[in-house]
Amino acid sequence: MLKFPDSPSFTGFNQPARFEADIADVETEGDIPEDLDGAFYRVQPDPQYPPLLGEDIAFNGDGAVSMFRFKGGRVHFKHRWVQTDKFKLERAAGKALFGAYRNPLTDDPAVKGKIRGTANTNAFPFAGKLFALKEDSPPVVMDLNTLESKGYTDFGGKMKSQTFTAHPKIDPETGEMVAFGYAAKGLLTKDMAYYTLNAKGEVTRETWFELPYYCMMHDFGVTRDYAVFHVVPSIGSWERLEAGLPHFGFDTTKEVYLGILPRDGEGRDVRWFKTGNCFASHVMNAHNVGTKIHFDTPQAKNNMFPFFPDVHGAPFNMQEAHSRLTRWTVDMNSNSDSFESQTTLCDLFGEFPRIDDRYATQSYRHGYMLVMDMSKPFEAPGGRSGAGLIMNTLAHYDHATGRTQSWWCGPTSTLQEPCFVPKRANAAEGEGYIVQVCNRLDERVSDLLVFDAERIAEGPIGAAKLGVRLRFGLHGNWAPGAMLN
Repeated sequence: MLKFPDSPSFTGFNQPARFEADIADVETEGDIPEDLDGAFYRVQPDPQYPPLLGEDIAFNGDGAVSMFRFKGGRVHFKHRWVQTDKFKLERAAGKALFGAYRNPLTDDPAVKGKIRGTANTNAFPFAGKLFALKEDSPPVVMDLNTLESKGYTDFGGKMKSQTFTAHPKIDPETGEMVAFGYAAKGLLTKDMAYYTLNAKGEVTRETWFELPYYCMMHDFGVTRDYAVFHVVPSIGSWERLEAGLPHFGFDTTKEVYLGILPRDGEGRDVRWFKTGNCFASHVMNAHNVGTKIHFDTPQAKNNMFPFFPDVHGAPFNMQEAHSRLTRWTVDMNSNSDSFESQTTLCDLFGEFPRIDDRYATQSYRHGYMLVMDMSKPFEAPGGRSGAGLIMNTLAHYDHATGRTQSWWCGPTSTLQEPCFVPKRANAAEGEGYIVQVCNRLDERVSDLLVFDAERIAEGPIGAAKLGVRLRFGLHGNWAPGAMLN
């Protein structure tokens, strides 16, 4: 009998969906702009089989990519599993073979040494391909139009790292992809590999260096002149894995580092700045003015991931997990290894920051985030009060004025990561649309919402009403129609 655990990671809206689908002409309401021509890709963890160990965290599900194709005021939907090595081995066996999140010691002996990646963290179009990404493994290449999986890539043998980030950046001026891999020489190592790929998808630079300590290096920043790596103590060790503990745990005794690598530099050129303990994961953007580097990230006093608990046994502290958009500033001309400043930019409790990606690496004005507005009611299905990190609001922050605007999705819904789409290639910064999935918890369905990015407080201008449920998703991106058939 096939049965998933009766636990929060596998029940309610998080019940495994386990489907593939094509829906031509999704039902829509409101205005789907006719100038919106392209595809929005997003990925969700969705376990194919019940976990080998009887329980698991949501982050360990198999990747499943959704494609929303916009053209002529219509929306077409496609949804496919990412055919990783793990997925294919387990499908052939008819059961789970891989164990706990990033712990190969818990795997079935039949899959010892196999790539464990789930490709469940980001769906990233680049160089005519779609890359399904998970930071503990190489990229999986998918077809941009059909979502057919083509297998893992090492970019023609030019990528020597065993891993590749789930958060590459595109330099809008050069068309280059800038990326990295951590644990690049093997699980739990401090080794980092930094990559530049040209607009054709060819590796043109590989630079190696080490982190101050092993940690979850989930995201990074890129400026015109520098790659910027924040080292935050969500740490792991073989001792943790051997003891059956979660791969990562947060260590409140360790300092936080910011590593600055000139984009044309070598590993010996990395300079490390440090500050006191805090938590930060995703990056809104980074830019430099000469040797002064600004790095914008939601920062919390303490750990935001209760499933990666405190290494010293302290209970999860919800109040200290509130992250606010913060600017970290360092100066390469400084004689000090300390941060010049850490400035809170706005008081919204938010995460999943996004920008108009045409302004990545540069000084920019418009930022978007998911926000938990605790002043608003939240009622889970059945009338039970909700608790935890409930992202119920889309917010816009204007760096030029310091003003915010926001839209609340209601008491029985939550939101997934926003994505900005410019109205035209030459549109002004922020002149475009926001697309994002909305979870209708009471109806157990998902809508794709479309906002005018300059007026999000007015609410969505249109929606694609899927009529099916998408599990919580992590990250996604837009491909313009010119990239597609």
